[in-house]
Amino acid sequence: MDTEAQPVERDRSSRPSASEEISDTEGPEGRSRFALVDRAADWLPGGRITLTLLVCLVFLLFVSRFVMQPFQIPSGSMESGLRIGDRVLVNKLAYRFGAEPQRGDVVVFDGTGYFGNANYIKRVVGVGGDHVVCCDKEGRLEVNGRSVDESTFLYPGDNPSDVRFDVVVPDGALFVLGDHRSDSRDSRDHLGSPGGGMIPVGDVIGRTDWIAWPAGHWTRLTRPDAYARVPAVGGAHG
Repeated sequence: MDTEAQPVERDRSSRPSASEEISDTEGPEGRSRFALVDRAADWLPGGRITLTLLVCLVFLLFVSRFVMQPFQIPSGSMESGLRIGDRVLVNKLAYRFGAEPQRGDVVVFDGTGYFGNANYIKRVVGVGGDHVVCCDKEGRLEVNGRSVDESTFLYPGDNPSDVRFDVVVPDGALFVLGDHRSDSRDSRDHLGSPGGGMIPVGDVIGRTDWIAWPAGHWTRLTRPDAYARVPAVGGAHG
């Protein structure tokens, strides 16, 4: 008797099609991650909702610490562009990879030791090496021999400055002014103080890129063209 088993062709209809085949793509690592999430959710009051809120909070804290930080405008020194109570978003990465503040940027900086123990928001009008004078024969700000037309952002009715000054900005420092010149304490008020009213670039927290609140005032802040024709130290236009 022939006892050798003969190969039997299986009924093809019993085999799952390619679309029906199940592939375990998660693997043990993926399953363990989900199990960890489930355990954390079970441990927290409120379960997954609480866990989701905590993850969002950690994410927001990370963004606020390293990427984009909100600040509230406390005074009218930057009117009429920035109003009291406006909330702005400050880009903390703007100057972290070799870039430097430029004339016209609105920056938030730590004024400890220079302006006072607080954060301030002002516009950069002079960077390292710049010769900043006020005022020229027409009453305008002058940077490196070039008059600057600040009419697009200067508070209506304000002069560029009622305080005369003639300064050279040291390397690694900034000369800053508020847009509402008659209601702003800025570099002009500290000309005779240590540092001469200059702000170290290292104390800049970031560049103000957005007005985020109120919703009707949502605006992206861009660098004005007023300083585009100001020559850099040495003659090249910056």
